[in-house]
Amino acid sequence: MSYAQQSIDAGRHIMPDLVRAFAIIGIAVVNVGLFAYAMDLSYFDGGYQTQSDKGAVFLVYSLFMMKSYTLFSFMFGVGFAYQIQSAKQAEAGFGGRYFRRIIGLLILGVAHIAYGFQGDILLLYGLLGAALFLFRNSSVKKMVVVASILIGLQILLGVLVAASVEMGTRFAPDEMAVAGAEVLEKAQRSKEIFGGGGFMEAVHRRFYEYGAASPIFIYQGFGVFGYFLLGLAAVKSGLISNPTAAVWSKFRRFALPIGVLGSGVGGWFFISAETFLSPETMWGMALVGIFAPLSTAGYLGLIAKWAAAAASPIKTFMARGGTATLSAYLLQSLLLSFIFNNYGLGLFGQLGAATCIAIALAVALFTLVFSSLWRKKFKLGPMEALLRGWTYLGAK
Repeated sequence: MSYAQQSIDAGRHIMPDLVRAFAIIGIAVVNVGLFAYAMDLSYFDGGYQTQSDKGAVFLVYSLFMMKSYTLFSFMFGVGFAYQIQSAKQAEAGFGGRYFRRIIGLLILGVAHIAYGFQGDILLLYGLLGAALFLFRNSSVKKMVVVASILIGLQILLGVLVAASVEMGTRFAPDEMAVAGAEVLEKAQRSKEIFGGGGFMEAVHRRFYEYGAASPIFIYQGFGVFGYFLLGLAAVKSGLISNPTAAVWSKFRRFALPIGVLGSGVGGWFFISAETFLSPETMWGMALVGIFAPLSTAGYLGLIAKWAAAAASPIKTFMARGGTATLSAYLLQSLLLSFIFNNYGLGLFGQLGAATCIAIALAVALFTLVFSSLWRKKFKLGPMEALLRGWTYLGAK
């Protein structure tokens, strides 16, 4: 059965699959800095070797940072709504299926940290996805209001962190120096393990870094859950299946240029910084966070325009790949961890940022092509089939 026919039978529009495809590319180019360098320093630990490296990081911050995971999170909410609709159509219970799926995501998240990436998002999705169940019958207005509050809280946290680093630098330089030395020490240990250690050492270090980064995941969690709710609301309101709706046009005409311009200012602050633990870095990240919702909305508007356009082979190919982004996401991590870790090609900490980002882009496109070609032969992506089998316990 063709992709188009499957989508028609499932009552789905092409737009969500195109959003997923775009998001999975952005996730790779954002995350590669944490594969190639220590999580505590990223490119500040030798990634800026030429001006091209700074230019590449500037583009990633302007165009993808805090926009890709937001799109991915938005689509989790969309998928949640589709699961509700599927259960209703089948006249089957939803709660048991859904929580088996959540348990499956948690297991995949733990495995992902072990074998691939300490910046895993699946564990967070599983934990917050359980809470999303409480909103399954909420009104669109309630979900939008709660989502706005949560995203606003995330922005506020980013500003408070930047302000605290600014104040610490000005009024407590000795304490900030101690904190900076601790960051350097942890980064050096990561470099020793990922750049020179074995596989099991890397596994242990990934779990350590995941735990050490828990405050970041708490910060990220506000936005993740907010976009969960917005995705669910988009399905309930009918927007996701109506790419010609006026709101999408407004998003791409007004939200997108403001969002990208504001993120560009944040990116400029970031690449102008000399150290990771500096006011410039933190204000850059805060600005990116402030303008990320507008950029995300703008990208959704652009993708809606593409979705509403006439069918084309490239659009169908991309969308089909977008139906298996869980497989693509996990495959990205396996490939990037092999490329940069010592138990693979051993390129950890050696390449400039621009080269790392180019590698990530190539890996992302490869995984998307793989997913699309796989879906030409099989009904689901490999990891999607595994998760579905667990969710439905073998039911068709």
